Amino acid sequence: MKATAKAHPIQGLVKYHGMRDEELRLPYHDSISVCTAPSHTRTTVEFDPDLDSDTFVVDGEELADHEADRVMNVVSRVRELADADHAEHPVRLESENSFPSNVGLGSSSSGFAAAATALCEAADLELSRPEISTVARRGSSSAARAVTGGFSDLHTGLNDEDCRSERLDSPLEDDLRIVAGLVPAYKETEHAHREAADSHMFEARLAHIHEQLAEVRDALREGDFRRVFETAEHDSLSLAATTMTGPAGWVYWKPATLEIFDAVRELREEEDVPAYFSTDTGASVYVNTTAEHADRVEEVVADCGVETMVWEVGGPAEVLPESDALF
Repeated sequence: MKATAKAHPIQGLVKYHGMRDEELRLPYHDSISVCTAPSHTRTTVEFDPDLDSDTFVVDGEELADHEADRVMNVVSRVRELADADHAEHPVRLESENSFPSNVGLGSSSSGFAAAATALCEAADLELSRPEISTVARRGSSSAARAVTGGFSDLHTGLNDEDCRSERLDSPLEDDLRIVAGLVPAYKETEHAHREAADSHMFEARLAHIHEQLAEVRDALREGDFRRVFETAEHDSLSLAATTMTGPAGWVYWKPATLEIFDAVRELREEEDVPAYFSTDTGASVYVNTTAEHADRVEEVVADCGVETMVWEVGGPAEVLPESDALF
């Protein structure tokens, strides 16, 4: 009744925006991402009848209100699948991140992926990773893709049989390097998703998103670096156009964000370095490049006055041995 799991956060390549069902977190369209390692979330859970109530702790802070409710959505789904009564099986969950959270680096994806994987293991559920991805999705749609790892595709749908993640094999996995430029800025992803359909740009985004998805799927299979990450760069601009034209007018980017954009384009044009920027809903920037050019790209991003991290492609969520438990 106790288990520990680890999952890597995701970088959205063709990003989802908005949910047709907020409770089940069913997105309007498919989305593709790549996991980033060694950044990770490690989570330990234990179902213990001696506990007075459920407890959720992340990075030393006990969750409450909406954050606790999102974790409870995942816990409740596991209890439902395991046919376990809430009163007889309170759960203790503790989680820690190896990277900064809530600054646009995908901590919710790795957090809910690790939680779902650990909870399913502790509840003795024998599920495939695509099946576990439907559990993780109850907390965060992006977490479904963090469960399957690597390059993954979350399919839209109206049920768990259709709305689940699958891994996409690609020869790009070994050579991809992701240089992250950390631009600290609090973000409100939940609110942006909630009002997505109210943007006059939303229908335009839906009209072209399927072509982008097909382009990235094909380019991943072909190992075409430029096509994959050029599309991801354009999708970041499309996503920002939609969030900025919603009722709240969310503007996530900061001056350092735009400085990195310019530096990456200059590097590409003047030195012929394969480098493409990407952002999710946040100010921090991912720069996708190859192993050969990672040092040069990191140097250029650091010159913009931000902290940098260099990542590789991360694998799927995994159950860890007892020695790695947090309690």
